[in-house]
Amino acid sequence: MTYYTGTIAAVPTDNRQKFIEHTQAAWKLFQTYGAQRMVENWGVDVQKGKVNDLYGAVNAKDGESIIFSWIEWPSKSAADAAWKKMETDPAMQQMPEMPFDGSRMIFGGFEPVLAEGTDKGVGYVQGFALAVPEKNKAAYTDMAKNAWETMFRPHGCTGIVEAWGTDVPHGKQTDFYRASLAEDGEVPVFSWCAWPDKATCEAAAKAMEADMQGQEFPEMPFDGMRMMWGGFEPVFDSAKAV
Repeated sequence: MTYYTGTIAAVPTDNRQKFIEHTQAAWKLFQTYGAQRMVENWGVDVQKGKVNDLYGAVNAKDGESIIFSWIEWPSKSAADAAWKKMETDPAMQQMPEMPFDGSRMIFGGFEPVLAEGTDKGVGYVQGFALAVPEKNKAAYTDMAKNAWETMFRPHGCTGIVEAWGTDVPHGKQTDFYRASLAEDGEVPVFSWCAWPDKATCEAAAKAMEADMQGQEFPEMPFDGMRMMWGGFEPVFDSAKAV
């Protein structure tokens, strides 16, 4: 089964080009370890939240931008083997210094519970991070599938991935649990929707809001107040060698 390493980080905005160059160098190594694809997205519309948000998730400082990224692996075992190899690979020690504070980056391993359409060759990505009660996994998957079929796809979304946390570590400074204010029995979820461009996404949001006018909002199988999201521009996608 496809497996994702999902990451969210804060990068000094002035280091955008350095970040892209570092990503390009990192991909050359990751693909030798068996990674199938690597995608890095730069925050262009990340809003502050009332309860939590992506800035707080990584303790972002003034002058930093949010990064929402993933590495695709053929399986969890392939990813685990790759990360273990990296620990002792001299090539990793020769990588240039990361142009951001890696100690504040949050990451984890996720398995898709829903993957529809395509997220390749797109110009805009909506990234989400949230916590869902483990007992509600099936209900969450059904909700996401229904949203894709009745709302997102009809309004121009090209693809959606909902990935369930299966190996998400607790960190010393930051992690997905703290970021989503996860409660006992909840699991981090890392997901994204792909759009042709930002304008299509914004038009879809208005259309979906209009569609809901006069309708009772359905009960969600998670606490939506703690869901974090933002709009991102892909700056590197190994699938098209950006």
